[in-house]
Amino acid sequence: MRAMTPHPPFNALSQSLPYVCRSRLHRQLIWNALQRRSITQNWLRKTAESEQQWKARAVEITNGTKESMLSILEKRGYVNSIAGERKLLDNLMTHKRIGAYVGIDPTAPSMHLGHLVPLMALFWLHINGFHTVSLLGGATSKIGDPTGRTVTREAQHSSVRTANMVHMHYQLKKLWLNVEKYSRKYDYKWEWAWHRELVNNNAWYNKLPMLEVLKVLGPGMRIGTMLGRDTVKNKMENGDGMSFAEFTYPLMQAWDWWYMYQTKGIQLQIGGSDQFGNIIAGIDAINYIRKNHSDPDIRQEKEDWMMKPVGFTVPLLTTASGEKFGKSAGNAIWLDKEMTSSFKLHQFFLRSADADIGRYLRLFTFIPLPEIDSIMAEQAAAPSKRPAQRRLAREVIELLHGPDEAKAAERQAEMLFGPSTPSMPEPEDSQNAQDASKERLHNEDISPSLNPYAAQTNANNAPEAHITLPQSLVYNRPIARILYSAGLVSSRSEGHRLASTQGAYIGSRPGGGGGMPNQLDFVSVKNWFPEEIKKFITDGDLLILRVGKWKVKVVKIVSDEEFGKLGKTAPGWEEWKEEIMKKEETLEALPEKEGMRTFDNLPTWKRRIAEKREAKKLKEQQLAQSKALRKIEQEKENELKGAGYGIGKRFKVPKMKLIKYFDSRKPEEEPVRIRYHLIDENT
Repeated sequence: MRAMTPHPPFNALSQSLPYVCRSRLHRQLIWNALQRRSITQNWLRKTAESEQQWKARAVEITNGTKESMLSILEKRGYVNSIAGERKLLDNLMTHKRIGAYVGIDPTAPSMHLGHLVPLMALFWLHINGFHTVSLLGGATSKIGDPTGRTVTREAQHSSVRTANMVHMHYQLKKLWLNVEKYSRKYDYKWEWAWHRELVNNNAWYNKLPMLEVLKVLGPGMRIGTMLGRDTVKNKMENGDGMSFAEFTYPLMQAWDWWYMYQTKGIQLQIGGSDQFGNIIAGIDAINYIRKNHSDPDIRQEKEDWMMKPVGFTVPLLTTASGEKFGKSAGNAIWLDKEMTSSFKLHQFFLRSADADIGRYLRLFTFIPLPEIDSIMAEQAAAPSKRPAQRRLAREVIELLHGPDEAKAAERQAEMLFGPSTPSMPEPEDSQNAQDASKERLHNEDISPSLNPYAAQTNANNAPEAHITLPQSLVYNRPIARILYSAGLVSSRSEGHRLASTQGAYIGSRPGGGGGMPNQLDFVSVKNWFPEEIKKFITDGDLLILRVGKWKVKVVKIVSDEEFGKLGKTAPGWEEWKEEIMKKEETLEALPEKEGMRTFDNLPTWKRRIAEKREAKKLKEQQLAQSKALRKIEQEKENELKGAGYGIGKRFKVPKMKLIKYFDSRKPEEEPVRIRYHLIDENT
């Protein structure tokens, strides 16, 4: 019979187990349940249906009754060079809903027209059912892509990189929304299987150990192969040399692809014409890792063509004469309407040569190819009316900024030049029209945040994001006043109500607290103490605020003197200057008593200013007295030295006289020395 083990005493049991608050445990269990996303029967049913639809689509393509995705891209001019075999790429895109991505480094506050070419290829994949990812290179922008360069990029301040990243993040977000609206115009209706993502590689690089990269990727990267690349040779022979950071850029880009290949199923990379070498390096890296990874769950023992990575490049955007477009060429057409207005964009396409229009219509629009042929036929029949250029300008502006902005740009052009003027002057000749349009747009789109009947702010009518504010309007200021000065609310009281309801957000470190580093994260603002705002300032001069979904302000903080020299103004700035002037006048009018000002009856802020100035004045007086005393001592010392005496230790006191005494510390056989000291005559 088994012996009964006595139960431990209650006190011993309670000491061995940690105390757990029952209500806290209950809340944690509820939170964990909310975070779990259960796979429902409805989700399984939709997944099975989408797979059957894709198989049926593949059968139609194989039988020749439907055009393949690669053929569509080739006919529209998106495919320049294929990294690998064309047959493999065609079969993968036909038989598998593969994932594709385009990467962009935020080295500027906006994308330009050259960035739109690979993105348009990605948009075509999206509206045809593929999984698409637009990758923002928050980490890789710290290094800079050396491809095609002979001079090393200038290092950007971290606050500039963060501001660029925020701008480009919201620009891509807005562009994706416009793409889905624009695609419905040509009967590409949203389906459940459509899947798109906007990710930042800081999400994995900020927590990736260097040892992990060296262990997983390092053994497969051969130095000889990397030294043989054209980018390295060109920079070593014709440029300023290749740094180790630039040398490792292809490895960082390859790791981006591998991470998304493993976690998101991204097998296709699309890049510019200069990215072919980096795409090849990424394919080699993925093939090495998937065959040699130490984890058997990741390692692919058997070769499967359905799992191979592939890629292609898009052509370089040029005119018929061979002129390039881009930031490096100095003629970039920016996609941000604050940098290139809709009117200027409209005029750019309207002045395009006839030889470029057909290619631009295929690259930058969703217009079907037969309709493009009809537009070009109309253009050939009446080239002076520029029907193709007008259609192109309207379509591109609608894609980038929405249909309302496209109509507004057309109205401006018609009011200035007429509906069928053949020759268009430079945009500088129409500065008044642009200013009037900008004023009209700003008056329409800025509305009180708490007014439910006001016009809603969306991606296309959101106000300008980048502003500059002086330190006096940010440091030690209530959050309601900062929101007002940034132009996010129409009054201080509205800012206070918005902060009370936690309807405004501030850029912070992931998890809350501290200035935003290199990835986007926002926390709700509160009516906290004014000193708390310093915790959210990045690198001492950058603050990011948001109200709603699209009202974002990237605040550059400068000194009051610099803000005044720039000739800028902001809500509350004039009031602040008047307040400072009143303080100065009040201080000058303070009474004096026995050489000191009295501050007992003054308000706190006045007393602090007065005490600070008085302390400075007292310090200057003490310094002057000290210099005068030193001058007297120097004169006496020179006089005694001339008489043949040595000088002993001096005491610096306001009232002095010289005395002499016998030095009794010396031996009796030595002559007696006389020492002189400066002492207080009251001693």
